[in-house]
Amino acid sequence: MVKISVMSELSTEQSDPRYSQIDRLPTREIAELMNQADAAVPLAVAAVLPGISDAIDAIAARMAQGGRLLYVGAGTSGRLAVLDASECPPTFGTDPSLVQGVIAGGPDALTRSVEGAEDDSAAGAAAIAGLGVGDLDSVVGISASGRAPFVLGALGESAGRGALTVGVSCNAGAPLSAAAEHGIEVVVGPEVVTGSTRLKAGTAQKLVLNMISTISMIRLGRTYGNKMIEMSAMNSKLAGRAVRMVADITGTAPDAARAALEASDGQAKVAVVMLRHGLDAPAARARLEAHGERLGDALEQVSGA
Repeated sequence: MVKISVMSELSTEQSDPRYSQIDRLPTREIAELMNQADAAVPLAVAAVLPGISDAIDAIAARMAQGGRLLYVGAGTSGRLAVLDASECPPTFGTDPSLVQGVIAGGPDALTRSVEGAEDDSAAGAAAIAGLGVGDLDSVVGISASGRAPFVLGALGESAGRGALTVGVSCNAGAPLSAAAEHGIEVVVGPEVVTGSTRLKAGTAQKLVLNMISTISMIRLGRTYGNKMIEMSAMNSKLAGRAVRMVADITGTAPDAARAALEASDGQAKVAVVMLRHGLDAPAARARLEAHGERLGDALEQVSGA
């Protein structure tokens, strides 16, 4: 367990005098203070964009070789890890095993605190071992303090297995950064409610995870321009989005786009190739396979190339 004296020195644990009387303020003034505090978070992220970019390039390179992206966190950080990972299959059509979130205390910790879970470094190492992490995988440890033993244990085990390791924290000089190949420290300072790192620190971590997952998927060819060409049309809203997307890319009418989607079992990029090259679904799939599943390449190459 991290000593109290050490924790009190962290910027995320400091008390900001600007907020010392918030319990006496009108609701509108508290909201304004929180909004002003939140506005500083993107600036803190911007300050470490070079490090974030380097980490993403390293992650994408391993994923291109078949590796997985694993997020590990405790408490709020763990919940954000699971949230970001769970959004990848519907957004980018990935297998659920490709991007995974691991939270200290297991699934029960998603909805309630599991006492002592974040202080168990052995459990963090065991979680990584249980997932069979290898040298093509990338493991991103997330901890606002940068000191959560569960996360440090997970990163230590990951490094020993040859995996790429990344640490995302909100304090300078965090042990998590020292334990990771890529240390990302988004220093957001004291919270409006002292020590409540679900606020600015949580926002900062979510912004970084958004970049890691989204840009990695872009690098892997799972978008076409800014369109979610690999998304799974699992409900009426997404089905309508798929029709509009296919129609927009191919310049065809919505009815034609809808028919192509039906013929391709809802696979938007297959439908696009069908319409652009006048192919049936099997031929369109074969064309995509020949071009590494990258829609841009399949559309730009001369037919039959």
